[in-house]
Amino acid sequence: MAKTEQFLKEAFAGESQANRKYLAFAAKADQEGFPQVARLFRAAAEAETVHAHAHLRALNGIHSTKENLAEAVSGETHEFTEMYPEMIEAARAERQKAAERSFDFANSVEKVHARLYQNLLDDIGKTTGSYSYYVCPVCGFTAEKEAPGACPVCGAKGSVFKKID
Repeated sequence: MAKTEQFLKEAFAGESQANRKYLAFAAKADQEGFPQVARLFRAAAEAETVHAHAHLRALNGIHSTKENLAEAVSGETHEFTEMYPEMIEAARAERQKAAERSFDFANSVEKVHARLYQNLLDDIGKTTGSYSYYVCPVCGFTAEKEAPGACPVCGAKGSVFKKID
């Protein structure tokens, strides 16, 4: 792999992580009553997204919707079949309960994501209707069309799910 390609991949990963971290920092600043700090974190997070997308485009990492769905299925499947099981076992062996819970929630939800992506991939080009998704703020479980009464992964109330249009 060429040095520039490796740097683009590293930069994409770093910018993507910074985006997520800054959004978490913004939420904490809001919670602690620092709205101006929260706004700056959100602005910087948006800028990091601009950078990440530019790096991904430079890597030619965005393809047709069908190809993108197939890549998403592959990535999610890798996570729940290979990546998270190993992480869960390590956290369990090291008695890191918070990490084990985090990995376990993610592992369960990645299976759902793979299925949702595969369903859309299978129906690509056909009329599938239009509906919203609902995401659990505790574990990330993603539901189609309506929030469940309670999250099947973590038990959170469906009323706290975030609607995604």
